[in-house]
Amino acid sequence: MSIKRKSFSSIGLLGFGAFGQLMARHLQPHLPLVAFDAARTIEPDGSGRGLVPGGMAEVAACDIVILAVPVDALAEAIATLRPYLRSGTVVLDVGSVKIEPARLLLAGLPDDVEIIGTHPLFGPQSARDGLKGLKIALCPMRGDSVRRIAAFLRRTLALDVILTTPDAHDRDMAMVQGLTHLVAKILVRMEPMPRRMTTRSFELLMQATEMVRHDAPGVFLAIEQANPHARAVRERFFAHAEALTQALEREHRPEQAPMDVSAAAASPSTPGIPALLQRSITPGRRAEP
Repeated sequence: MSIKRKSFSSIGLLGFGAFGQLMARHLQPHLPLVAFDAARTIEPDGSGRGLVPGGMAEVAACDIVILAVPVDALAEAIATLRPYLRSGTVVLDVGSVKIEPARLLLAGLPDDVEIIGTHPLFGPQSARDGLKGLKIALCPMRGDSVRRIAAFLRRTLALDVILTTPDAHDRDMAMVQGLTHLVAKILVRMEPMPRRMTTRSFELLMQATEMVRHDAPGVFLAIEQANPHARAVRERFFAHAEALTQALEREHRPEQAPMDVSAAAASPSTPGIPALLQRSITPGRRAEP
């Protein structure tokens, strides 16, 4: 069905968590916003065009409705929203995966509303200095408004817009986000990490970890479990890690007589062990001149 709309005059926001608040901050200067979140109180904000709290009916009455809810809450949000939607409304989700949300949106929403899957490839941490140059993926599924929305995102918010399909998106994100979050989770579990004697590459790795450390648990589960391509990437990663481990274990090393480490530690004058290695050195202490 071809759906035509001339203009947009309002945005409804369903969900007002950390990412919903980020969107509201950047969208409010351009269009009035109505926001609803059953889990938190939303205060009116007139600093832009106006952010006002409303119920489900008020959110659904807007020209554009953004579902800023976790992927595992999307089906319930669609079912609750559906009775209030008007013909021609544009409905967007902002989930980290796209195949399953696309299926839910197409199956659960009326045929006379437009559907665009979106994934802003940033969050509150990476967008703390503004949106300019950050990326957003758009997956058009029904209707013709994607061009105007893409133009607004490019020209007004200075975002780098990527048009793609749900499957192509999830294939790339299984590698891009799947590995990033997986490695970050492992590094957090290995803490404490060195903070002073570091290399630039290590610092960048820790910066990447910090950018996703405080994401809601549901984000990690969506990236690793709701993306049908994530498991294969994860298995490849661990297979390569295991192969490298085995290769390192197979490397030839000259045979050495076993050393009694406890005895060496107890006796500072153990033959064959340099005196420096027998001293207890306080971590992080600067060498004396």
